Amino acid sequence: MVFRMSAAAILQYLKINGQKLDSEIAADTGISLPTVRAVLSHLSAQGEISSCAVTRYTDGHPIEGRLCRIAGSIPPKAPGRKPGAKT
Repeated sequence: MVFRMSAAAILQYLKINGQKLDSEIAADTGISLPTVRAVLSHLSAQGEISSCAVTRYTDGHPIEGRLCRIAGSIPPKAPGRKPGAKT
């Protein structure tokens, strides 16, 4: 029951906020990080989300986590000119 509620909360959070790290999801939803990671593994196995391992550096310290987004959603293109764009 709690697992199902956590999964629904995480999916709703990702739909609203887009691509996020597992630690950001845990902090923003109030769900513990181990629970978030377990739910994300389950959702990834079901094909509900896409995730990959990432390492970010903050003040020279590596922070490892899982970057997740809803499966099938493509982040919007960055504004501005693109390499190879014809004028």
